[in-house]
Amino acid sequence: MKVLTLALLFSLPVAQIAPPQPLRQPTTHTSKRSKGGRWYFAATGHAVYCYGPVVTVPRANGQLQRVATFCRDGSAMVPLKD
Repeated sequence: MKVLTLALLFSLPVAQIAPPQPLRQPTTHTSKRSKGGRWYFAATGHAVYCYGPVVTVPRANGQLQRVATFCRDGSAMVPLKD
């Protein structure tokens, strides 16, 4: 009888106690690239946050235009207000 009881106890599944997993911080597209950016004043009057360097490019009329590159809104170049 004791052998049967012990066999029954050992055949039952035992729940494994594991330490709780640390909570993951959600990562988004902007949080991955948030280092190294800077706010600029666009020619449209809005503030833009860009990650790339400010470069000078020629306009169609031959004048030079300063632009910020690789901005958070997805724009490759945003003309800056001088």
